[in-house]
Amino acid sequence: MQNNLFNNAPTAMLLIDPTNNQILQANSKAKKLFALKEADLANYKVTQFFHECLEQLIHFTQQVLIQKDAWSSDLSIKVNSEIIHLEINATQVEEHILMSCQKSVESFARYHQAIVESNYQSGLAHWRKNETAFEEIERQNQLLLTAVGDGIYGVDDQGNTTFVNLAAEKITGWKREDIIGKKMHEVMHHTYPDGSHYHAHDCPIYAAFNDGEIHSVDNEVFWSKEGKPIPVEYTSTPVTEHGILIGAVVIFRDITERKRIQQKLLNAMEEVDSLKRRLEMENAYLLEELNADFNHHQIIGQSAQVQHMVQQIELVAPTNANVLIIGESGTGKELIARAIHEVSERKARPLIRVNCAAIPAELFESEFFGHVKGAFSGAISDRIGRFELADGATIFLDEVGEIPIQLQGKLLRVLQEQQYERVGDSRTRNVDVRVISATNQDLRALIKENKFREDLYYRLNVFPIQSPALRDRIDDLPLLVKHFINKVCRRINKPQPKVSLAQMQLLEQYTWPGNIRELENIIERQIILAKGDKITFDILAKQTNNIQVPSKTVAPSELMSATQHKALEKSNIEKALQHCKGKIYGNDGAAELLGLKPTTLASKIKKYEISRHRFM
Repeated sequence: MQNNLFNNAPTAMLLIDPTNNQILQANSKAKKLFALKEADLANYKVTQFFHECLEQLIHFTQQVLIQKDAWSSDLSIKVNSEIIHLEINATQVEEHILMSCQKSVESFARYHQAIVESNYQSGLAHWRKNETAFEEIERQNQLLLTAVGDGIYGVDDQGNTTFVNLAAEKITGWKREDIIGKKMHEVMHHTYPDGSHYHAHDCPIYAAFNDGEIHSVDNEVFWSKEGKPIPVEYTSTPVTEHGILIGAVVIFRDITERKRIQQKLLNAMEEVDSLKRRLEMENAYLLEELNADFNHHQIIGQSAQVQHMVQQIELVAPTNANVLIIGESGTGKELIARAIHEVSERKARPLIRVNCAAIPAELFESEFFGHVKGAFSGAISDRIGRFELADGATIFLDEVGEIPIQLQGKLLRVLQEQQYERVGDSRTRNVDVRVISATNQDLRALIKENKFREDLYYRLNVFPIQSPALRDRIDDLPLLVKHFINKVCRRINKPQPKVSLAQMQLLEQYTWPGNIRELENIIERQIILAKGDKITFDILAKQTNNIQVPSKTVAPSELMSATQHKALEKSNIEKALQHCKGKIYGNDGAAELLGLKPTTLASKIKKYEISRHRFM
C-alpha cells in the first residue's frame, strides 16, 4: 500500500542517498520529469541532473540533514538539453532524503490561476476582461513580484504588455509607461542576436497563448531601451480563464554574466587545447630528434680552429644575439647550434630545427608560421608553425639560403618585431624566439644575384661563426676516428677494431669533401665490412685515384682555387648520379655513396643546376 501511495503521489518524489550520491527510489512523475528508466535506476547519480547548480544542491542537502526538512526554489536540472527550474520540498528519512519536486513555472502558473479562479468565484466582474485579470494579479502580489530577482512580463492574447515588475524595468531599461499596452515582441524581441529580423509568428512568448504549451528558451536576447542586446533565458507560461487562453506570463533573467563566464571557460579550454597541441608537437618533435642519427653530442677536437670556435660559442651563447653559422656541408653546423642553445638561458625548451632545403616553396609560410583551417586546399585543421613552437626557445634555420625571396620579408618582420600571422588568419601573434641560422652558400653572392635580401642578411649575421672543414683541422682526425669507432661499435654491438698508422695516414691524405659526416659514414661502413680486429680505408685511395702523400711544402701551382674545387665537386656529384642512375635517396643512392644527407645533396644539385633526370 505504501509503495502504491508513493508511486502515485501527485508530485515527483525522489528518495536519494546524499552520502553515496544515488537515487534509491523514484515515483512515476519523477521518472517522467527526470527521464529515468526503472531498469537503470541504480546507475543514476543525483549530481548528473543538477550539474548546473551543484553548489546550491550541496547547500540544500546539508540544510535538510541539519534542519530535518527544507524548501528551495534555487535548483534546476538539465534533462535532454532542457534546463528545468524546480521548487523542492525535502525531508530527512533516516539517513536518506525524500524530495518532492515540481516545475517552478507550473507552480507559478497554478498559483496565479488559483487567484484568478478564486476571484472569479467571488463574483468580481472586472475579471471578465483580460487586462483586469493581470491588474488584479499585480495588485495582490506587488510586494512579492517586486522582490523577485527575475524579470516578469504579462501579455494578453494579442501580445500586448499588461504587466511589468521592477526587476524587468531594471534589466531592460523599459519602464512601465514605455511598454504597457504595446506589443512586447515589437518593443524588445524583434531581432535575433545576429541582427536578422525575428518574425512574431516564430516568437515562443506568443506561442504560449496560442498553443497553450510552456515554452522555455535559454539562448536569445531582449533589446534594452538603449538598443543593446541583453542575453536572456526565459519561460513563457500560458494563462487561462475558464479554459480559454487569455495571455501568458514571461519570467526571464539576464544571463550576461553566465555568458561571460562560459566564454571565459571556452577561451580557457581553447588555450588548453592550443597548449595541448603544442605539447604534442613538441613531444613528437623531441621524439623525432631522439630517433635522429646525430653525429655526436659534444664537439670533438683540440685544434686551434676548434678552440677558437668553442670560445666564440661561450661568448655568444648566454646572449640573445642571432648567430649565423657558415661552413661546408657535413662540418657539424647543427652541432654548433645545439651547443649554443644548451649553454643559453633558453635551454629548458627544445631547439626547434627547420631544414629550409627540404621544404617545398609553396609550404614555407605554413611551415614557418602555421595556418588556420581552410586557409588553403588540404588545410583541414589549424596547424602550429615552427616559430610558434619555438616561442621562448631557439629556432635553427639550416640551409637558410634556400628560403624563397618572397618569404624573406616576413621572416625579417619576425626578427625585427617578433610578430607574425598564420596563413589565412588576420590575428597578429607575438613570439619570443632566438634565431640561429646556418648556410653552406655565399650569402653575399646571393645578395648580388637578388636571391637573398641584404637587410635579412644583416639581421641574421649579428654574430658569425665559421664551422671549419675537416681538411682544415686534420689534427683532430685521430680523436674523431676514435670517437666514431666507439659510437658505431656500441650501436651495432661489435668489438672495437684497431686503426694502423698507415691507415690513419691514408685518412689524413684524403680531402674529405663530405667533411665529418662523410668520415662517420665511412667508418661505420668499414666497421661493418671488417672481418678481423683491424679496419682499413683502402676505399679512399680508389676514390681519390691513388692520391700520393703531399709534401710539406705545396707550390702555388698545385693549389686548387675555389672555382676549381666547385667544378670538381660538381663533377663528383655527376659521377655519383651516373653510377646510381639518378637515384638520390635510400640504399645505393648517390647521397649514401657520397656520405651526404639526401637533403644536402639535393641542395647541391640545385646549386650546381644539375639535372639528375639525364642520368636515369
